[in-house]
Amino acid sequence: MAGCVFCGIVAGEVPAFRVVDAPDGVAFLDTRPVFKGHLLVVPRPHLVTLADLPPDSVAGYFGLVRRLAIAVEAGLGAGGTFVAINTKVSQSVPHLHTHVVPRTKGDGLRGFFWPRTRYADDAEATSYADRIRTALVA
Repeated sequence: MAGCVFCGIVAGEVPAFRVVDAPDGVAFLDTRPVFKGHLLVVPRPHLVTLADLPPDSVAGYFGLVRRLAIAVEAGLGAGGTFVAINTKVSQSVPHLHTHVVPRTKGDGLRGFFWPRTRYADDAEATSYADRIRTALVA
């Protein structure tokens, strides 16, 4: 879809720190992460909300989200993950996307208040993407 930044990332026209590019979706680092290693997982076609995801795509898409949640924990040594989807309200980009956020006990995240951080530079972002990608299991 013209003008959609996530469609541009899927097409390779917009740069991103990709972790995985698979038939069921593309995962990349959020540029304003809640915590470093925060991923966004998007389906390849332009779909706006979860309701738009075809029923026959649910298992593949959420299978990818599950694999990435496991990889975030293993690759970053996180204590767990927070997995979330905003539909319409608070959906900053109108393209279905799932947040996979690394969590550690005492990290300060409370409720739905999401403070944002930044990577020091591209090298640091690349190192986070690489660590998660390395931990990704089939």
